Amino acid sequence: MTDKSAIRNAATVIMVRDPAGDPSVLMGQRGEKAAFMPNKFVFPGGAVDPDDAVVPLARPMGEPCRTRLAEDALKPLDFDNLHHALATAAIRELWEETGLILGAPGTWDIAPPEDWASFAATGHVPTAAPLRFFFRAITPPGRPRRFDARFLLADAAELACDPDDFSHACDELSHLQWIPIQEVRGFNLPFITEVVLAELVKSLPRIEAPQSVPFFHKGAEEQKFGQLGGRAL
Repeated sequence: MTDKSAIRNAATVIMVRDPAGDPSVLMGQRGEKAAFMPNKFVFPGGAVDPDDAVVPLARPMGEPCRTRLAEDALKPLDFDNLHHALATAAIRELWEETGLILGAPGTWDIAPPEDWASFAATGHVPTAAPLRFFFRAITPPGRPRRFDARFLLADAAELACDPDDFSHACDELSHLQWIPIQEVRGFNLPFITEVVLAELVKSLPRIEAPQSVPFFHKGAEEQKFGQLGGRAL
């Protein structure tokens, strides 16, 4: 049985640059003292914060992604609109860890929460419309931290800033860079990231919601690879 109390909802952003040409993905390296996945190259992402549920969106995420994000949710009552909280968390983590803006010019109709103040100061309101729910994975038991991570896919052309300007990034990820798809497996990657990349390669050059979303979760005695919004494997 899954210990739901030990698992946090989380969002990860897979930004793809030039998907129809020479595609690359945005990644950075976690520190050697990080409690979760030290030294690994990862996509930007992190846990959902309560304030993420009240942050306004210029445009919401579309269907079928919104419905699928709540499908078989471990903790569906954490937020009234889980898809909203996950989308805004993804945008916040992208901003905090890389300094890149997924948003539309505009003013906020609420006072920005503390963790959102610097994003709001850029003159943008977050937009979830470019995000596509692409993959889901739950951290296996025995890890120091466990997440129910939804991987959200977006085209770098949707960014409201220079994709090479990481000057506003925090220091959580180092060596931020756009890594060509053909070279990324040469980096120190978590196992689940390799699985996600394999799915991404199969889907390119499309940046869209898949027919069904792969869902990887591993229990104490077995691992499962199913599908959300589609046939179970």
